[in-house]
Amino acid sequence: MKVSWRNPRRNLFLCALLDLLGMLVVLLGLVSIWPQPLRGQELWIVITVVAYLLLGWLLGTYTVLGWPRLSRWTLMQRLGLCLFTTLMLVAICRWVINPSLDVWLVYRSRQVSWLLPTTIWSLMVRVGLRRGALQSDDPKLVLVAPQDEAHKALMAWQLTPTRIMPSWMTSENAVLQESPLVLAVSPRVRHQPEYRQLLEEFEQRDPRQYSLTTPLALAERQLERIPPALLPEPWLSYLEIPWNAMFSPQRQLKRVSDVLLALFLLAVTSPLVILAATLIWLEDRGPIFYVQERSGWLGQPFKVLKLRTMKVASSQAPVSWTLPGDQRITRVGAWLRRSRLDELPQLVNVVLGDMSLIGPRPERPELELQLEASIPHYRKRHWMRPGLSGWAQVCAPYAASVQDSELKLSYDLYYLKYFSTWLDLLILFRTIKTVLKVAGR
Repeated sequence: MKVSWRNPRRNLFLCALLDLLGMLVVLLGLVSIWPQPLRGQELWIVITVVAYLLLGWLLGTYTVLGWPRLSRWTLMQRLGLCLFTTLMLVAICRWVINPSLDVWLVYRSRQVSWLLPTTIWSLMVRVGLRRGALQSDDPKLVLVAPQDEAHKALMAWQLTPTRIMPSWMTSENAVLQESPLVLAVSPRVRHQPEYRQLLEEFEQRDPRQYSLTTPLALAERQLERIPPALLPEPWLSYLEIPWNAMFSPQRQLKRVSDVLLALFLLAVTSPLVILAATLIWLEDRGPIFYVQERSGWLGQPFKVLKLRTMKVASSQAPVSWTLPGDQRITRVGAWLRRSRLDELPQLVNVVLGDMSLIGPRPERPELELQLEASIPHYRKRHWMRPGLSGWAQVCAPYAASVQDSELKLSYDLYYLKYFSTWLDLLILFRTIKTVLKVAGR
């Protein structure tokens, strides 16, 4: 059995694939009982399957796989809600399209007969995956490092509680651990005599049963972020980041996609912007848009455009963080922030080239002076164009302190190092999920 460090999305894809398989098997089983043929039902099979899988993703029936503890009642609630909303969505589609009487799969009784067993199958799949079925056992994570470095590493894991926490121990105790095992050894320990004994011991074991790495590499793989406190100085030059590669197809594709998607979104969302602008003006008769200076690519300042979500403040008011329950946020502004609609005017910044759709969020220069002095490697986040959304925005909570900004920087550094079209697509889908769930702040 090969050692595998758990990929947080591996179970999601496996679960979605098993859901799809279960839906098709249940349907084929029912067709063998029902007298009607499947011919002519293809469109409604696709609609139902896509609706069930997408609603399951949106309602969090896959998210629960990453929870430290799985509540059966919560899981049943989410699957039941997915079943109900899928039935309602298919009923709405039937009412809008009004198919012929030959399309029997849209009947409520047929939909319930198909989706109810599928939901029971989905419940069994999730419980089975959480109990270790269809996958290898998670290896034990062992951290061998000096106390100060171990403390920094463990603090990084505590900020991401959904990931497996490594155990900190000495080289002598690490040797006694049974496989499967992932051993994260600090480079500072590798110069000590005890490390040679540790290495000799593990070289005698089955290499498929253990893996040797560093605390930093383990954090990157497990947490999908790069904690600044674990980074050496210097780390990662500008010439090494994927985005800077000369004639990079991914870089060119990113810019073309930014312009085309931004123009499309500006056209599609213009009615929403007009509605939001009207509500903002009606609430307090103040200005609709909010123009603010932010730091862009390589730290160059630019003017960012947003829908105003706060009460009009004096130009002499000091710069401060936006906190939960901030009294400066208007009633319309609170809704705009939760839905992220206040960010839509920044699509103009994307077209102009000041921003990208995906990238580190731009910060105010006044706040960055404090952050650069407090957080190592902070200026590296300027090495790519700032974005409307980013890896930090879909993975971390809203930043309201220096500590929150350090957490977000760890995700920005990960994006900087591992930028790819695939990662941009993942961020885009998670942003859509946040918008649809009105889960912003």
